[in-house]
Amino acid sequence: MFEKLKELICNYVDVDADSITPESRFIEDLGFNSYDFMSLLGELEQEFDITVDEQEVIGLHTVGDAVEYMEKLSK
Repeated sequence: MFEKLKELICNYVDVDADSITPESRFIEDLGFNSYDFMSLLGELEQEFDITVDEQEVIGLHTVGDAVEYMEKLSK
């Protein structure tokens, strides 16, 4: 799931996939804006057949946070 998320992140921001770690912060480290982040979430919903809660995703600050959240939803 982490590798697929890294691949999707690179569709939205200009970063090297190898530089993305679980500790990478979406806004501060990767350069996401709120529109890009919400677009990424929509793509994750389609890719992993999950439904994200907009109130819960506010707390997702790092790539690792997102992976944990997606794994919880896909159980």
